[in-house]
Amino acid sequence: MKNHETSIIHPSSKIDDSVEIGPYCIIGEDVEILQGTKLLSHVVIKGPTVIGTNNIFYQFSTIGEDTPDKKFKGEKTKLEIGNNNIFREGVTVHRGTIQDKGITEIGSDNLFMAYSHVAHDCIVGNHNVFANNAGIAGHVSVSNNITIGALVTIHQFCKLGDFSFIGMNTSINMDIPAYVKVAADPARVIGLNSVGMTRNNIPDSSISLIKKAYKLVYRKQLKINQAIKKIKDLNENDDPYLNSFVKSIEVSERGILR
Repeated sequence: MKNHETSIIHPSSKIDDSVEIGPYCIIGEDVEILQGTKLLSHVVIKGPTVIGTNNIFYQFSTIGEDTPDKKFKGEKTKLEIGNNNIFREGVTVHRGTIQDKGITEIGSDNLFMAYSHVAHDCIVGNHNVFANNAGIAGHVSVSNNITIGALVTIHQFCKLGDFSFIGMNTSINMDIPAYVKVAADPARVIGLNSVGMTRNNIPDSSISLIKKAYKLVYRKQLKINQAIKKIKDLNENDDPYLNSFVKSIEVSERGILR
């Protein structure tokens, strides 16, 4: 382990020999860090927290801190982080609460830009981008391949579907289906994330189905259950990408933004 002499590491922590810890970092009790991860400087990590391989933490990020939720009474809740994530300057991530599953989870290959925030009990998938000052409140679910623009705020318990796109300075208080693009304040749906789908090599046939499904939900003035039935009738070949769109609507508890 490459540990700068000014850093403070709790003796209970488990840190792989390949981990690099820069100046003035503080690693608390019950922290595990796997191989290849780098803490550049002034990083604070509190436990119980498990951090996977090849993550990079920039200066002044605070990871695994207690939640400010007033119901929190010091319970030993967790944070788990996957592999190959980048946490830029001043990023904050809080552990879970016993009012939920007691854990905050972050997957792999995510980019958290400066001063973005992941609150207690959130679930963040893979290949997501949080731009500067984007913040998600407690219990939010962020799926995969999602872009959350700068200064975006997302209300507690909201769910964001795969490949959705949230434009800068948008406030979200309802669920966003997969592939849907949202912007403005108050938030409104402005179309599909066609660029994101194309860049990620989603087949043209699937994109065509998603466009038809989108029109059924957002252009035909149908009730949600009516639109879902018509979409399932379209899906003769059980297209997985169209299934993702349907599932993101069916799992909604707050209701989708329309």
